[in-house]
Amino acid sequence: MKSKVHYAPVSEALNKLHTKGFIIDFNLEENIMGFKTGKYNPADFEIVDTYRYEGDSDPGDEATVYALESKKGIKGVLVSGYGFSSDMDTEELLKKLRNKKA
Repeated sequence: MKSKVHYAPVSEALNKLHTKGFIIDFNLEENIMGFKTGKYNPADFEIVDTYRYEGDSDPGDEATVYALESKKGIKGVLVSGYGFSSDMDTEELLKKLRNKKA
């Protein structure tokens, strides 16, 4: 899995993905992906693209933007910290998503 395009700041990646239909902002909640009005099973989604950012001066600025799409065509993004700011629950769930592309 590799990035097709690398946008300078995270906000630019989110804006460009939004114009491509990735309009849902997912959050991870106890092994499910949720957003304001619903919850989804991660097994129904694949990672379409990934954008990784490293903070120049602050490790807390490290983040990864995942473009996700379901089998039914639902598109959204998930922004996750990595390195210093990552957590085990997020990492485990993302491994399940990554394995869908393998």
